Amino acid sequence: MAKGTTIRDVAARAGVSIATVSRVLNHGGLAAPETAERVHAAVAELGFRPNRIGRSLKAARTRTFGVLVPSLRNPVFADAVAGIQDAAAAAGYSVLIASSDYQPEREVRAVESLLSHQADALVLTVADADHAESLDRLEAAGTPYVLIYNQTRAAARPYVSVDNVAAAHALVGMLTLGHRRIGMVAGRFGQSDRSRLRHEGFLSALESHGLEPGPVIEVDFADTQLAHRLAPVMQWPARPTALFGSNDLVALAVIRALRDIGLSVPGDVSVTGFDGIEVGALVSPSLATLVQPSRAMGEHAVARLLAQLDGGPPPGPLTLPFTIRPGESLGPAPHDT
Repeated sequence: MAKGTTIRDVAARAGVSIATVSRVLNHGGLAAPETAERVHAAVAELGFRPNRIGRSLKAARTRTFGVLVPSLRNPVFADAVAGIQDAAAAAGYSVLIASSDYQPEREVRAVESLLSHQADALVLTVADADHAESLDRLEAAGTPYVLIYNQTRAAARPYVSVDNVAAAHALVGMLTLGHRRIGMVAGRFGQSDRSRLRHEGFLSALESHGLEPGPVIEVDFADTQLAHRLAPVMQWPARPTALFGSNDLVALAVIRALRDIGLSVPGDVSVTGFDGIEVGALVSPSLATLVQPSRAMGEHAVARLLAQLDGGPPPGPLTLPFTIRPGESLGPAPHDT
C-alpha cells in the first residue's frame, strides 16, 4: 500500500461516496451486494488498510507497538511481552498483542490486523524468519520491526535472540559427559525455526563428542500427552538415557510421559529443556535447562525500534548471552548402560 492511499481514493476507484465506503468497511449500514463488491475490489487493488483508531487524528504516529508471538500459553513468550510492555510504557507507547498458535497463515492475518490498526512498529516471533510472508508484508508496507527468538540469515531482517545453535550445543554437551545415547523431543520443525536450529546444535554437540544421534521425535507444541510417542522408543534394548527437549514445556511433558510409562527421572532417563521458564524450577524434579533472557529480549527490541522511529538507521542483529540452570532432572547415566 502506498503510504498516501486514503478512503477517498477507495471511493473514487469504486465510484461511490466516502460514506458508502465507510459503511461497507465498518458494517455500519446497508449497501447493495454489487456496491460492496466494488468497494472491496478497490480496497484490494489499492492495498488500503482502514485505520481503526484515531481516524481523524493528524499525527503521524499512533504511539502503538504491535506484538506477535506464537503462543501466550508458553511463559517464555509472556516474559518477553512483559519486557516489551514495560519498555513501551516508559516511552509513552501502548501495545497491541496477537498470537499465531505457531501457524504461518495466522501470522499473516495477525500482521495485517496490526497494520490495519496503524501500529508504528512490530516486535514479533515467526515460524520461519527466512521465508515469512508476514515479514514480506511488513517490508512492503515500510513498517519497522524487530524479531525476537528468531535468527535469520537474511541480513536485512533484524532480530534479538540467543544463538540457538551454540546454546543447544552447550546444553547437549553437558549430557555427553556421562550419557552415550541421547535423543531429542522437538516441537515441529515446520512450525519453529528455533526448534530446527536447536536440532542443529544437538547434532553438532554429539558429533563433536563422537556420538551417534539418538532418536528425534517431533511433537505438536500444544501436545502435553506424549506417553504414546515415547513408549515405543523407550522399549528399545538400547534406549536413550537422556532426552533433550526443544523447549521447557516440551521437556516437562516428556518428564510426565516417562513417569506414565514407568520410568524415573533422572534415575532411568535424564531430561533437559530450553528456555528457563520459572515453573521449571518449581516442579519436582526441577528441570535442568538453558535460560534465555526473555524479558531483556523484549526490552532491547523496543529500544532498537524507538531509535529507528527517532530517525536512526534500521537495527541489525543482536545476540544476547545465555546461561545454563542446573536441575534435578539431569543425572548420571544408569550403570547398566
